[in-house]
Amino acid sequence: MKIRSVEVVSVEQPPRAGAPGRASRRKSWSHDDEVANPVSRFPRFKRHRSLYSARRWPEFGVKVTAEDGTWGLGTSQGRPAAAVVEDAFAHVLEGESCEAIGKLWDLMFRVSKPFGTQGIASLAISAVDLALWDLAGKLQNRPVCDLLGGPARDRIFCYATGNDVDWYKELGFRAFKLACPHGPADGLEGLQKNEAHVAKARQIIGDDAELMLDCYMAFDVEYTVQLAERLRPYRLKWIEEYLIPEDEDGHAEVRRRLPWMTLAAGEHFYTPFPYQRMLERGCLDILQPDIHWVGGLTACVKIAHMAEAAGKQVCLHGGGRDRYGQHFTWAMPNTPWGEFYIGSDPGVPLEEAADPSTSSGRAAGAGVPVDSWLDVPPEGAGFDLGIEADWIKPFVF
Repeated sequence: MKIRSVEVVSVEQPPRAGAPGRASRRKSWSHDDEVANPVSRFPRFKRHRSLYSARRWPEFGVKVTAEDGTWGLGTSQGRPAAAVVEDAFAHVLEGESCEAIGKLWDLMFRVSKPFGTQGIASLAISAVDLALWDLAGKLQNRPVCDLLGGPARDRIFCYATGNDVDWYKELGFRAFKLACPHGPADGLEGLQKNEAHVAKARQIIGDDAELMLDCYMAFDVEYTVQLAERLRPYRLKWIEEYLIPEDEDGHAEVRRRLPWMTLAAGEHFYTPFPYQRMLERGCLDILQPDIHWVGGLTACVKIAHMAEAAGKQVCLHGGGRDRYGQHFTWAMPNTPWGEFYIGSDPGVPLEEAADPSTSSGRAAGAGVPVDSWLDVPPEGAGFDLGIEADWIKPFVF
């Protein structure tokens, strides 16, 4: 069956009863906490990421409709990526077989060469690719997870990301990833404050829980090594994204100098190729693509297969909190954990909380973990997003 149309859209979900925030005990860490980042060296923008974040960078959807009217939906972020879909991809995809997903991924990959595939175009490819997988599942009346071979496990263990660890522990999580507040710009005092941050979290969660640290591209090699050595007593399961993604030599040097530390990265790598180079150089233990940025499900499957052949694991960035990532994590044998980012206020049940990363307010169709576990494999057709046709509106550029 052929593709009839490829449209850039917005999803406007109706409000739910029981508005988030009624049970709020305090503002979430995401509201005001300082988090080390690649822009921290510039004092004007150091205090909070909102000071430099892209303006008008909404989530958008891509709706791919087959000749018989069946449609699939994928999502990503940013008006520039939405424009790539509309201007560069839609007209070359329409009329193609809607289930030739590998071919269509390669077509978009090659169409984007004149203006650069990694980055903005990769976000655009992701949205289209996810829509194609959703459509394929609906046409076959099967979950996308089953198109990938079916569940590889009985349940998925999820860890909580954020700095409100007392609340996450109360919710039953048994693994926690902190956002690191300070980087090289803060000198020795920042190192001391980072250690205190980690020490406090370890005290709250106890010795029988896992603890990780997200460094969000904020460090250089020397700072990464200094901080890792300083944090050895707190038994971090891994540190992640400590360097900017382009610094391959730096990643290799960190691996050489920290042979005992589990190293994770990849949230801001685009297409499978950077992961291949990292695996070849032995830089990383855990690969962390974002399914909405790296090139969609097709790219994530390629990365998982490369990692499996190298004896490495894949833990999607944010993959435990939306249907797209959940299907992938259920299906791949080397995806043991799902990440559940929590930016909502402590006291608000996760089932009621808004998802601050999405324009629609929550991740469509996604369940939430109970005591760190997702127990119900996907059953509905496609990604089973639970989105009604009348929620889909034209995207406003």
